[in-house]
Amino acid sequence: MSDTIRLNFVLDRADDPRLYDELARFSKGSKRVNRLRILAHDGLQHVLIDTSPPPAAAAPNDLQAASLELFGPSL
Repeated sequence: MSDTIRLNFVLDRADDPRLYDELARFSKGSKRVNRLRILAHDGLQHVLIDTSPPPAAAAPNDLQAASLELFGPSL
């Protein structure tokens, strides 16, 4: 198994307009690939940071208690 991953994908603007517009700013080739790599890396960092458990609250207030009762515990 190689340590290289090659991707070839089709992205229609209707699928993800923001991503399409961002990538369309760059001409085909290495600039576009590098921008996609940066966006993917930043997205991964965001996911890794957001999956850490939230800090424990000192004392739940009425709004938090009502939300927990209505929706259940957070994921």
